[in-house]
Amino acid sequence: MRERGEGGGRLGAGDHAIVLITGIQAAGKSTVAQALAERLPRSVHVRGDVFRRMVVRGRAEMTPDATEEAERQLRLRYRLTAQVADAYFEAGFTVVAQDVVLGPDLTELTASIRNRPLLVVVLAPSPAAVAARESERAKTAYTGWTVEALDAGLRHRTPRIGLWLDTSDQTPTETVDEILTRAWTEAAI
Repeated sequence: MRERGEGGGRLGAGDHAIVLITGIQAAGKSTVAQALAERLPRSVHVRGDVFRRMVVRGRAEMTPDATEEAERQLRLRYRLTAQVADAYFEAGFTVVAQDVVLGPDLTELTASIRNRPLLVVVLAPSPAAVAARESERAKTAYTGWTVEALDAGLRHRTPRIGLWLDTSDQTPTETVDEILTRAWTEAAI
């Protein structure tokens, strides 16, 4: 699948793939996933958080002391992400799915996505870079969490699968360029 535009970089040798982008809040997942999808032919951007926001009444938010219901809703969100990614892939689209998927949840989500090739990209900017990005955002992601706590969960509890990128000093365009250059050989699971 070739990206559009100059340079003609390649994400991969196949016709299409599922690309799962994860990282902590404010790591740049939404921006990078959208920019990546825009550079690929026949692509979709699946935002896992959309499934959380669809719950109008009875939503249980994830907090550092998550309730059983919050955990159940998180698993539902991941299951829906996998099902939607598979459905779009089976219809011939390259899927760029993104969500906060940390710890053993990353292994579980990748196992629940049936189709391959599956490329996992972990955005891992420094906590200082995340804090700076968070301060510039219109929305607040860190209610009840700290950047440092989530970053520790990412770096110490998340399996080292796929392509891990320190995007601290990169623009979204530079990150997408790196994904297009390296993902096929380094992100495939």
